[in-house]
Amino acid sequence: MNPFTKSYQTNNSDSELIQQIFEGKRSALNDLIERHQPFIYNIAWKMIGDPIQAEDLTQEVLIKIVSNLSSFKGESNFRTWAYRIVKNQFLNDLKKPANVFMNNFEDLGDALDRAPNIELTEDEKLGQAEVIREVRLQCLSGMLLCLTKEQRLIYIIGDIFGGDHTIGSEIMEISKDNFRMKLSKARKDLYNFMQNKCGLVDKSNPCRCHKKVTFATENGIVNAKNLLFNKQEFSTFKAQLESDANYLVDESEVKYSELHKEHKYKTTFEKKTFLTGILNSPEWKSKLYLN
Repeated sequence: MNPFTKSYQTNNSDSELIQQIFEGKRSALNDLIERHQPFIYNIAWKMIGDPIQAEDLTQEVLIKIVSNLSSFKGESNFRTWAYRIVKNQFLNDLKKPANVFMNNFEDLGDALDRAPNIELTEDEKLGQAEVIREVRLQCLSGMLLCLTKEQRLIYIIGDIFGGDHTIGSEIMEISKDNFRMKLSKARKDLYNFMQNKCGLVDKSNPCRCHKKVTFATENGIVNAKNLLFNKQEFSTFKAQLESDANYLVDESEVKYSELHKEHKYKTTFEKKTFLTGILNSPEWKSKLYLN
């Protein structure tokens, strides 16, 4: 269940798992991490734009959550406590994303303008449909990376995950008014760029994904044989998150949010992860009093 919605009902279960962890039940720690790992990973992926670096960032933040679990006193709900750690780790992380087109909207717009538009026939569009979609997803990811880190995280929580101002303000440790104001600014920056540049939201804009695919593949921006985002095993945010997410957006802004909810969402992880190492480590077993 999406942890950023009002309908999130698993906090009691979170609390029960934490109590079981404190009682030394190793499987409870596994269950707690597996419950939140997909959300944390996919936030990291959107924050940094690179799936491999996102794994490292997710590992770092999960270790922090686990190592600080003994300090969790239940004064706030676990969701707020855990995702504040996520927020602090992501905002303070100094690693630079490896797969960044540009750092700001102006440079991104200039780069798109410089990339020549090369028309495809209808058959070519059909044959390259998956690569064209990859271009779209990479461009959408690049737009997110033009926001500041704080804007990006607020937009991910508020619009992509559909979190309302209550949970958003609690995680970001700012007032509800401030959360709404910062979310509005992030939307405005993103939407202004898309409205003036992106052919997906305004067909009069010249930039269309299929026109850029030849340039992108010939210049190594997109590897048609090893797609980064558009993999069949990935789901989408839209498919994974609650359809009744409790958030408010102006009607005119819905289409922008819908586009960003088409970002790919990774639901499965390798069985042998760092978690196995943690749970088998005598040091961690002793620290967490696990059986």
